[in-house]
Amino acid sequence: MDFFGRQQQVRRMSARLVVLFVVAVIGIIVTVSLAVITAFGAWDEDPTTIVGLAVLAAAVTGLSIGLASLFRTVSLRGGGGKVAIELGGVLVPQDTTDPQLRRLRNVVEEIAIASGVPVPQVYVLPQEQGINAFAAGWSPTDAAVAVTQGSLDRLNRDELQGVIAHEFSHVLNGDMRLNIRLIGLLFGILFLTVIGRELLRWGFFAGSGNNRSKDGEKSGGNPLPLIGLAMVFAGLIGVFAGRLIQASVSRQREYLADASAVQFTRQTSGIAGALKKIAGLPTGSQIRNPREEEVGHMLFGSGRRLTSLFATHPPLADRIKVLEPEFDPAELDRLAQQWAQQPPDGQQEDIALGFAPPAPVAPKTPPKAAVQPSVVVTQVAAPTSESYERAGALLGEIPADVLSRARDPRTVAPLTLGLLMAEDASARDAQYRTLQEKVGLRIADAALAEANELSTLAPAHRLPLAEIAFPALRSLATADQQAILGAVFALIHADGRITVFEYCLSRLLLDQLQESMSPKSGWREPSRTLANTTDAALILLAVLAQAGAVSSTRAQSAFDAGVAVLLPGKQAEYVAPPRGIVELESVWASLDGLVPDDKSRLVQAIVAVIASDGTVTVAEGELLRTVCSLLHCPLPPLG
Repeated sequence: MDFFGRQQQVRRMSARLVVLFVVAVIGIIVTVSLAVITAFGAWDEDPTTIVGLAVLAAAVTGLSIGLASLFRTVSLRGGGGKVAIELGGVLVPQDTTDPQLRRLRNVVEEIAIASGVPVPQVYVLPQEQGINAFAAGWSPTDAAVAVTQGSLDRLNRDELQGVIAHEFSHVLNGDMRLNIRLIGLLFGILFLTVIGRELLRWGFFAGSGNNRSKDGEKSGGNPLPLIGLAMVFAGLIGVFAGRLIQASVSRQREYLADASAVQFTRQTSGIAGALKKIAGLPTGSQIRNPREEEVGHMLFGSGRRLTSLFATHPPLADRIKVLEPEFDPAELDRLAQQWAQQPPDGQQEDIALGFAPPAPVAPKTPPKAAVQPSVVVTQVAAPTSESYERAGALLGEIPADVLSRARDPRTVAPLTLGLLMAEDASARDAQYRTLQEKVGLRIADAALAEANELSTLAPAHRLPLAEIAFPALRSLATADQQAILGAVFALIHADGRITVFEYCLSRLLLDQLQESMSPKSGWREPSRTLANTTDAALILLAVLAQAGAVSSTRAQSAFDAGVAVLLPGKQAEYVAPPRGIVELESVWASLDGLVPDDKSRLVQAIVAVIASDGTVTVAEGELLRTVCSLLHCPLPPLG
């Protein structure tokens, strides 16, 4: 199943989640309503009174659940970082020099570039000694990846790589969005337990019971204890339903994420080794934070030991057996005895294994005519080991001091501005004067120095370097981010033209910083079709045809190739975009909302345009990845 098929599956799973949630809420409402009628002794009253009490109880209960779910969902508007912080997570600095944390960030950066997604925020849960991890967020733009201290201490680099690749699978496939939505829904049905406990406490302090007077008639009594007890019971129904919901949406996805991690890293020993350490160590994958109940479905390993009915994850032995068919579960007992004497040390294992970063390799030539639209579509959100190796090689080819400045919040702004300065001397002078006006002499001089040093950087390395810089830019104060955006847009307009690279970098930067300054409060499900976005799609194809063609005839040919895929059997007139690549600003809102099947066809049409002449240049490859990123179809490096 490709990325777009998985998106459809996630949509169906979201609908299933809503159905299960509604069923759970109905069960809770019925329980509370019956308890309220009993508590007020209304069974002997007329039917109108009984119905009135039932309707009131149902309305109050339903409203409480809905408001609690809404409140919890809105509280997560900060994205994945919010979830990590609530669990005690500490942000890992981009420029960290701590060996453990640097190893973690290097792995995350390599996998992000290989996956075609923004480098996420990285957190460590320092109080958690179990081996675990999770990815959270509404979209790849606001995603966060968190690992426990136990993962850093006990896993070697291959195992850590396998765990992170597993989590990136959830980022790529849309599982992450479903997971964070589930947190909000579960909070609503678990919230009643809290209310019930409070009602019980108040009721017992105030006195309870439906007391009777001397003549046998009922006096008012205090109904709070019985209502509170019913709400606690209803809350337990919610816990039961919540665990079933978590298990129903989580267990099968863990097998798929394990398989994706193997495909990505081309070795089973990493992720299988991590699972064996979870099974063999006393701490396992345990999460001690009380909020584990909310996030259990999104963890790499089960945060607590539960029966198979309620377990959010498949049994460890089963997961390992799928990865290593020859695996004998008895080996786990032997490993447990071995590690009871000497727990594993991940960094020492790296030394023993002789780990070294991948050696730089010569840049590959651009892909030729073999780049077919249908093939590229299968690569969307499906990075392979070649993607990972290519990403590692790209980073290995960038000088270490340049990477260091890209990761440092103090130097990242001049470096980013330097990437955008033109090679032509007169254009660079105009840009330099513009920067002086926008950000002052000091930053303008630093940006010019960066431009001079980065002039020797290979074209294929420039966008990956910018991707490494984005997290440091996101960490800056809002005022600084706004100033940088203003400087970037002034810079790319200073010489009177906008190149493909300038547009790609500035548009991706805008997307990243806007999300940082104004996080989403949720996610709108795709609902548009090509039937009502055809004009926007044709503008996109026309811009791409113009950007990659050396003549109007070639542009027309490329455009026609895309239309043949997008609108089979139909024709469309090619109109050269008057503003060039800037015309793309009118299409993103419409095309990003396409349903998965139509978005798949659009991506195939985009590739048909770009590859119509049989080659994909570096500039075209950057544009293709940028377009796919803005359409939330992450594409690995093509070559």
